[in-house]
Amino acid sequence: MFSRKYKLFRLMGFEVGIDPSWVVLAVLVAWSLSTGYFPFKYQALSAQSHWLMGIVGAGGLFASIVAHEFCHSLVARRRGMPMEGITLFIFGGVAEMHDEPPGAADEFLIAVVGPLSSFGMAAIFYGFYRLGEFSGWATTVTGVMGYLAMINMLLAVFNLIPAFPLDGGRILRAALWGWKKNLKRATRIAARIGEGFGILLIILGVVRVINGFFIGGMWFFLIGLFIQNAAKMSYQQLLTRRALEG
Repeated sequence: MFSRKYKLFRLMGFEVGIDPSWVVLAVLVAWSLSTGYFPFKYQALSAQSHWLMGIVGAGGLFASIVAHEFCHSLVARRRGMPMEGITLFIFGGVAEMHDEPPGAADEFLIAVVGPLSSFGMAAIFYGFYRLGEFSGWATTVTGVMGYLAMINMLLAVFNLIPAFPLDGGRILRAALWGWKKNLKRATRIAARIGEGFGILLIILGVVRVINGFFIGGMWFFLIGLFIQNAAKMSYQQLLTRRALEG
């Protein structure tokens, strides 16, 4: 899937690596947290504290993404699917699978565990945030805990959008697959919804850029472009596999 990636570590048989494009995302997230989010939320803190919180918060975000994809990979392996590993790239992370799941139930379980893990991490980080507030921990610590609780909740909700290849789109495909007993038709429907959602994000991105929100608008545009292309390519790959079977 990725032309070049660099291995970070290996955990329980899964290789975790980064694509060079991930560096762009890491820098942007750390910068936006350090100069935007944390200074807005905690104005009394120094710039050094904001940068420390931004760097730690970015690291916690990427650890959360790896954990999310790791849960996908664990369930996929338990369902008998070969996994290539986990790769961080400019749009987040992906658990790389060699093939489609063997059945609708497998697809559902592999997909649903991702948002569930993000909801779980949001609850854990929120618990630490509340504990820190009650126990008088430093604001730099509780602030990062609060951010990680919020961002994991947002990741879970975003991934539940029924637009393929997001987790919600895979859950939708699993439901259609189980109902119609036709993987090709289920993938076509889920992929078209994914393409439509991608186009919607592209339009929203253009509108935001026109209204002066250049960076936010560009992210909407690029993410929409990625989702639209990924949805289209997923369906084409399925058609190719079916054509070459045997």
